[in-house]
Amino acid sequence: MADKIVLGLAGTVDYEITWDTAVIERLVSEYDIRPAELSTQVSVRSERDLLRSLLAFVRNGTGGERFIASSDIVDSFASHFGKKITLGGTCVRAAIAMDKLGVKSTLHLVSIDDHVRRLLPPGCSYICSASHDSTDPHLIVQFKARTRVRAGDIDIRSPHPNRLIFAHDPPHEELLISDELGLTLADAVVFLISGFNVIRDAGILDQRLATLKQHMASLSADCLVHYEDAGFHVPALSRRVNRQLGDVIDVHSMNEDELQAYLGRTCNLLNADEMAQALVELRTLLTAPTVVVHTKYWSVVVGRSADSFTEALRGGVTMASTRYAYGDDFTEDNYNEVAQAPPSRAGATFARAIEARMPGLVRCSPAVVMQTARPTMIGLGDSFVGGFLAAGRKP
Repeated sequence: MADKIVLGLAGTVDYEITWDTAVIERLVSEYDIRPAELSTQVSVRSERDLLRSLLAFVRNGTGGERFIASSDIVDSFASHFGKKITLGGTCVRAAIAMDKLGVKSTLHLVSIDDHVRRLLPPGCSYICSASHDSTDPHLIVQFKARTRVRAGDIDIRSPHPNRLIFAHDPPHEELLISDELGLTLADAVVFLISGFNVIRDAGILDQRLATLKQHMASLSADCLVHYEDAGFHVPALSRRVNRQLGDVIDVHSMNEDELQAYLGRTCNLLNADEMAQALVELRTLLTAPTVVVHTKYWSVVVGRSADSFTEALRGGVTMASTRYAYGDDFTEDNYNEVAQAPPSRAGATFARAIEARMPGLVRCSPAVVMQTARPTMIGLGDSFVGGFLAAGRKP
């Protein structure tokens, strides 16, 4: 019988729009948006606000996730573009990635509709806390490096490719936990926790964390508990989750944006001295025994047991790189091909340097060299998680 992997706590229905610079520039002109109005911290209460936020991220070449006031804004903005309806959420995208390798999982969901039933792989079972169907789509925007937007006084060019998420998702904000979760966890060998980032109310967050920990009492002592961080809609709540879950998780994982949010500063991701200091500082802020950071250049495991996660780390990098090159429709053959791809020179140099600076505490896997005309930026972190968990937990 295959090891049981439980992935929670929430999935999403995503509207992945097709980037169209001409449409973006038309909207910038229609809304008369000025350079001084661009901000990644704008409160998104209209389509105009969304555009101001989006352009600021493009200008910076960074990714993120932001709350918006209404799902109507998603529908309105998406109507200007071509779009693809997919499933998202860390647990769901991780499950889809794992399924490509024949690794089955059980999902915990907080919402359900016909899109979810249609698009979940046959190898994924699920429990769900929702009492009725609902659809609150997340808007997903990805852009390439050197994407340029010129309209009116706006003239920006993205230094890096990235992706953005804009969401208004009441079931996810409530994050009700199914009464079935404890029983489901009783024979699990892996439990993924994610999804708290959408909650906006501290009281609700505390209640859900307490309920989750009650259900986690059913876990066996040897179950690996992996917490995947995310872009919190209310940034201050991130530390609250860390404080309350730190004693019951084995791995605390995050991407480069979340790393820099914890540190409160930007980092040169290829400067080994700077990143060694950043990783030391990060470990003082977190309570999990093992920390994982995955970036576009490299991924690291930090902790006394880092060596035991070496294979998982390679699996995460390989899975994210496969999705980057092949998108939603990659195969196990694609995955095996990417596993043989050479590492990037910059990533390999950094990996050697960071391991030398933190002997016995760090294992680093460089990104691989992948040439593709149409890179996928959506879901790379989620795919990393799926590859990380699948690498050591195959049936």
